[in-house]
Amino acid sequence: MKEVICNSLKGAIPVVLMVLSQVGYAAVNIMYKLAINDGMSMRVAAAYRLSFAAAFTIPLALIFDRKKRPKLTWKVLYMTFLCGLFGGSLLLNLYGVGLTLTSATFMLSMLNLVPGVTFIMAISFGLEKLNWGLAEGKAKIIGTLISISGAMLMIFYKGGEIDIWKSNINLMHQRHNQNGLMEPLHADFSNKLLGIPCAIGSCCSFSLWLIIQTKLNEEYPCHHSSSALMSTMGAIQAIVLALCVDREWAQWKLGYDIRLLTIVYSGIVGSGIVIVAIAWCIKMRGPIFASIFNPLQLLLVAISAYLLLDEKLYLGSVFGAVLIVCGIYAVLWSKSKEMKKKIKLLSLEIDIKSEPVVEIVMSNPHK
Repeated sequence: MKEVICNSLKGAIPVVLMVLSQVGYAAVNIMYKLAINDGMSMRVAAAYRLSFAAAFTIPLALIFDRKKRPKLTWKVLYMTFLCGLFGGSLLLNLYGVGLTLTSATFMLSMLNLVPGVTFIMAISFGLEKLNWGLAEGKAKIIGTLISISGAMLMIFYKGGEIDIWKSNINLMHQRHNQNGLMEPLHADFSNKLLGIPCAIGSCCSFSLWLIIQTKLNEEYPCHHSSSALMSTMGAIQAIVLALCVDREWAQWKLGYDIRLLTIVYSGIVGSGIVIVAIAWCIKMRGPIFASIFNPLQLLLVAISAYLLLDEKLYLGSVFGAVLIVCGIYAVLWSKSKEMKKKIKLLSLEIDIKSEPVVEIVMSNPHK
């Protein structure tokens, strides 16, 4: 009985970590909305964020991986460079441009394409099997589609307004332009055609990071060290880009305001603790498992915006949330079935190898 409880708790750890990771990312999105409203450049924010992440993860790597760190090869450095690019500098800069040119709602809806894109990439690279003929294979595909559909429903269908909590909290404030006039909080951006490919690019970049991180875990199975290397590589890339574009000191100057809070929290939590947790979950359950939790972020941001930013909550959000939960449950069920089959196969192999070999010697009595 104790073994069953222990195995259940161990199996629940990746789920809990991924849910907490989405909570952390949702808080980052809310802070990003406040920082953009305050006029902060997203390129500078990405550079600061990855620098804080590197400063946080390097000591962790020196402490926790000092005795088990494998040899650092050129292949590992190249893979961490790609992880820093697709999971760090390129991802954050594309997301920042898309967030500036379109809207937070649109960007969050595009992020819900990550499970589908990751699923296609994982099958293409041979990291996942389709297994359409099996029940778990069908559940994995259908669950992914249901989860994405729920997220899309939250975006494109409003329905009736739900007025459960009348909040007077509104952290957003209006900005003044050069003429002293009040600017609208939700500007009508004119260059959405550039923002759309940036949004799609950030989605594909995140999916590529999940795939490359899976390969990196096999080559260099030290999550703290790989995360530190990734953050360092991403920070160098982001700083070079930001210095080439944003040369005004006013953009880099930090005070005790929402800008400092955003980059410290997003660096330590969003690109530090969460990255280490996701890397561990990818090793334990694979990239599809890690990506299927992305739609939760949209739900959490919608609730947080309703409570803190005085935004509206609609019936479509509730229906979409139900679909998201159902889709995630279907994928988790399929992954648990696959894990049980793998454990059975491994136990059979161990039993076969552990069986004693009996040699039968035939002697000829007439000799």
